[in-house]
Amino acid sequence: MYAEERQQAIAQTVVRRGRVSVTELAATFEVTTETVRRDLSVLERSGHLRRVHGGAVPTGSVIETQLAERDESHAEEKERIAKAAVALLPPVATSLLLDAGSTVGRFAAHLPPDRRLVVFTHALPVAHRLGGAAHVDLHLIPGRVRTTTLAAVGADTVSAVERLRVELAFLGTNGLSLRHGLSTPDSDEAAAKRAMVAAADRVVVLADADKLDKEHTVRFAALEDVDVLVTDDRIEDAVVTALERAGLEVVVA
Repeated sequence: MYAEERQQAIAQTVVRRGRVSVTELAATFEVTTETVRRDLSVLERSGHLRRVHGGAVPTGSVIETQLAERDESHAEEKERIAKAAVALLPPVATSLLLDAGSTVGRFAAHLPPDRRLVVFTHALPVAHRLGGAAHVDLHLIPGRVRTTTLAAVGADTVSAVERLRVELAFLGTNGLSLRHGLSTPDSDEAAAKRAMVAAADRVVVLADADKLDKEHTVRFAALEDVDVLVTDDRIEDAVVTALERAGLEVVVA
């Protein structure tokens, strides 16, 4: 692996995990810790991450993994989360806001055909999955489409969402922690998510356990803004207890 390839892979690892240590990276890429430190210095100078004692954390400009790659990561857990989230839907017609993200996309594929749903989304993959569904009244929210997430963002997106009022919003997140709440590396994505949280009567976050106890640069919601977290069974009991004490209902799939 060339240095440039390794550095790209390191940056993507930081995005996925939120924080990584020098020793972990050295073991993963089978290089010395001195090589990793040089790589981190290069990535920090280019704005792709921020070095901290013993490792690195993301910055707002950190390289994000592509949607297809994220969908393949922990696919079994994400599928269980998506199916469990369906049980949170009311048995009658309802209005939904669906965020971008691989787990929310899987949830969209499982929306039950036995009830009428009004769905608003800024995510092209979600819109593609629901475009031909006879039971879904689909509305595509406008904006500039980010290539990383294939989701519309920007002032037009936020303005459109701010005019909505829906019963349920299903959101993804890059990180969730007791200290920092829900966060993402990109400020435009955060603005869209923040507007979705404000537009919904009830907010459900779909996040596999790897997203927990992770913090990214831009917070888009506090824990008290969220009603339900649906995650997988790799979550530790102590974390469940702490999140429930913070006011969240935690559903373990």
